[in-house]
Amino acid sequence: MKVLGLAGWSGSGKTTLLGTLIPALKARGLSVSTIKHAHRHFEIDHPGKDSFAHREAGAGEVLIASGGRWALMHEPDPAACPAGEPGLGDLLEKLSPVDLVLLEGFRGPAHHHPKIEVHRQANGKPFLFPDDPRIEALVSDGPPPDCALPIFDPDDPAPLADFICARFGVDHGARPGRI
Repeated sequence: MKVLGLAGWSGSGKTTLLGTLIPALKARGLSVSTIKHAHRHFEIDHPGKDSFAHREAGAGEVLIASGGRWALMHEPDPAACPAGEPGLGDLLEKLSPVDLVLLEGFRGPAHHHPKIEVHRQANGKPFLFPDDPRIEALVSDGPPPDCALPIFDPDDPAPLADFICARFGVDHGARPGRI
């Protein structure tokens, strides 16, 4: 599976961009999955639900299934994962095979996958690309200073989808093969 990250500060528009980029990539024939990096104590389950009671009782994994969706919640053993969270490779192994996995978050030079920076000027945060050589393109609502990277408009996902297809060698004019 090919992996590409969207990196940026909170509030930069990563999730909004994914909401338009995924359909653009799927329209080009790619199968796409995502992994979202969340803060340490996120919750997808809620008190009062049976699945929550199962976890609270000590179940290591709870799988919730219906005809339209299933989700697996895994409570890691602190002794098996002393760093507090699994590595990206471990997470990728959990996914079914697809053409492209888009990552939201996982920013910074310590993460060694190719990235596209998403930047919003109104945030007042610095650009990441000067300090991260893995950033290959920029999606920004304004021009950055001294940037030789390709720059894309956050409101027009088609050119970015074309760039991603070219980056991974996909002929998006016809149904591509697996990348």
